[in-house]
This record gives sequence, structure tokens and C-alpha cells, in this order.
Amino acid sequence: MTHAPKKIALAYSGGLDTSVMIPWLLEHHPGCEVHAIVGDVGQDPAELVGIEDKAIASGAVHCEVADLTRTFLEEYAFPMAISGAVYEGRYLLGTSIARPIIAKAQVDYARRMGCDAVCHGCTGKGNDQVRFESTFAALAPELEIIAPWRHWEIRSREEALQYLAARGIACSASLEKIYSRDDNIWHISHEGGELEDPWNPPPDDMWTRTVDPLHAPDAPGVVTIRFEAGRPVTLDGEPLGAVELLTELNRRGGEHGVGRIDIVENRLVGMKSRGCYETPGGTILMEALRGLEELVLDRRTLRLRERLAHDFSDLVYDGQWWTPAREAMMASFASIAGRLDGEVEVRLSKGTAVTTRRRSPNSLYSESFATFGADEVYDQSHAEGFIRLFSLPSRIAAMQSANGSETAEAAAEGAGS
Repeated sequence: MTHAPKKIALAYSGGLDTSVMIPWLLEHHPGCEVHAIVGDVGQDPAELVGIEDKAIASGAVHCEVADLTRTFLEEYAFPMAISGAVYEGRYLLGTSIARPIIAKAQVDYARRMGCDAVCHGCTGKGNDQVRFESTFAALAPELEIIAPWRHWEIRSREEALQYLAARGIACSASLEKIYSRDDNIWHISHEGGELEDPWNPPPDDMWTRTVDPLHAPDAPGVVTIRFEAGRPVTLDGEPLGAVELLTELNRRGGEHGVGRIDIVENRLVGMKSRGCYETPGGTILMEALRGLEELVLDRRTLRLRERLAHDFSDLVYDGQWWTPAREAMMASFASIAGRLDGEVEVRLSKGTAVTTRRRSPNSLYSESFATFGADEVYDQSHAEGFIRLFSLPSRIAAMQSANGSETAEAAAEGAGS
């Protein structure tokens, strides 16, 4: 720190780590005030009950819960779904995409409270420290950053609980907690515990949003989503807001075991980590969007979207949301999605979500051209000239190779004579 902070805005969750941080900050920065900001991004409502009082009882002078759920979906998660970004081919970026909006809310809160420093509870091993601090750098470089996990002596859950007990601070956490979880309306993640050995299968009692696909109903479920410019607007014909629509998709997908993954991923900081993620509604939504794209986008545009999606997944994962690159890429995705109007039916069955029907006023599919039956619009003899031109480079290379071989043979015969 370059100076002693007077007011610190803490990203507060009410969990063990951030509960410890309030007294720790007060002890290590005498005379400072701690202001707690909670980002409500659609996590389990039980996590937010009494959270303001809990922060005050721990030593904060003020605590505010910011309602971010609708904005999170409309301005972060849904645009990401349109992009098709999936990290390392499997992870739907549920934690990654929530960090920029939470960190922005923390910056906004810090400025309203007149804070001169911000604090987060991310460890020095993870990706989230980069996501939070990259947001701070982009939006409020004048604020000091405090990252207790990189400095304090607490190294275990037991030590954290002892720290609070010694100061008479109540905490609902216990030694029985096994997993580290991150929860929002888009997904829930599970890390730690038995998962740290990649040979251990995920325990059945770990999953919270989805039933075991093996125990899902035998009868499949069906959902129909209508999109306008790539954004979902109705579910089974009923107009719904973003929060209501995804909440219902989460419920239905969870009933059929949709959206589970178990991945060993490459963290930004260099190590591999194992995580289990549940994203039922997001999985359905992204499957429906891909089904609609197949109908509407021409090949070159679709390939462009796919190439950009790969880079965009890295950008989101790496915490580079508040950058010109993200703005430019999102402008491209929005332009591409301008034609993504239509309805898609997705079948949910035993852990899978599969597009079964789709229609769009902007469809490029023409049955009269694509049919295997008799037609009067496509002269198949025209394909011969197309193929000759399309394969012309290969034909020229083969001819040159043949001519070269003939010349070599002639030279060899001449040398022999």
C-alpha cells in the first residue's frame, strides 16, 4: 500500500473468507472503515438472508446488496451465449462471466462511499484475482487494491474459524464444509475436497442443481424458445423476462440432468485445476442458439463467429472484459446475431439437450434446393464445372509433379547413354 487507507470497499459474500477479512482489515489498517458490497447475481436466496446484519456484526460500518441479476443476464451472460464462447470446449464460463459485473458494482459502490481502496477475497492461486483486479485497473486505477490471501498467515479453514472464534465473531461456516462453490443464476461450480484427486469420481451428493442423468425421467422433456436478434424472448409461447426465462430453463434442465460437466482445466495462472459445473439453463439456451444459427447463418459468417468465439472464451476466462478487444468482438457478435430470429425446439433427455426443430423468417435453408427427390431448380450437371474449378490447384500440382518426373527420367536416360 502506498498510503494508509481510510475507507475500504470489500467484495463481501458472507462466507468464511470474507467474514474473516473484515476484522483482519480493521486490525491491519487501524482507523479505517470497511464498507461491504454484496453482488446479487442470482445465487441461492438463502445466502443473502441477514447478510447485511452479519457484515455489520463482523465490524463493517455499512453493507449493501446490489441487485445485478437481470443486468448480469442481459448484458453479460446472454451476449456470451450469442458468441458461442465455451472455454476449452466444455466450460460455459459461469464464474468467469459474473466477475466483471460484480467488480464493477464494487467500484461504483467504492466511489459512492468515498472509499480509497478496494479489497477482494480471491486466493493467489486462482483466476478470480486477475478478473477483479483487471476490472479495478480499467475502471478505477486510482483505488488501492488489498488482497489479504496474498499476505495473511491464515492457510486453512480451521485457522480461519479459530480467528473468528478468538474475536467472538459468529459464523455459520463449519469444518464440515467440503467444497468451494460459486453460485449464480447461470451456473454453480464445485471445487476442492475429493475432487482434488482427478481419479475420484464426483460424489453423488455433491450436485445441487441437476439430478443424476441415470435417474432422470425416461420420458423426455421439450422446450421451445423464440429468439429475437439472438436473445430469448418467449418460452413455450409465453413472453418472459430474462430472469424468469432462465430460472425456468434451469428448473426443467435440472430435472433431466442437463448441464453437468467434470473438467480439468488450465487456469490462467499456469496450473491445472479440476472443477465440476452445473449449467442446465445455459446449456439449453446455447444449444438452441446453435440450432438457429445452422438455419440462418451462411458458411463464412458462421465460421467467423466460431473463430471469434474461441478467442472470446479466453478473453472472458482471463478477466479481460473491460477492454477494447471485448467491445469490438461483442459488436461483431451483435451484428451477426441481427438475423437470429426464430423458434427452436430442444429435447431434454437423460443429461442431453438436443435441437429437434427450428424455423426462422431469415432461414437460408431451401427444401426445393436441398431435396434428394426430384426438383426443377437445381441442374446437377452444373456441379461438374464447379468441381473442376474448385479442384484446379490440385490438378495443376499433379500435372507439374508428373511433368517433373518425366523430365527427371529423361535426364537419367541421357546420363546413362
